[in-house]
Amino acid sequence: MADKPDITEVSRFDKTKLKKTETQEKNTLPSKEIEQEKAVSTS
Repeated sequence: MADKPDITEVSRFDKTKLKKTETQEKNTLPSKEIEQEKAVSTS
């Protein structure tokens, strides 16, 4: 029985009680200053 997960709570979960949240995307691109520093250090 240990290898089978207990999903009784999951089946009773009510999605309508969840709060609406706003997700903010992070900018993963390097800034121009970082690009300039890399160009200076490599040359």
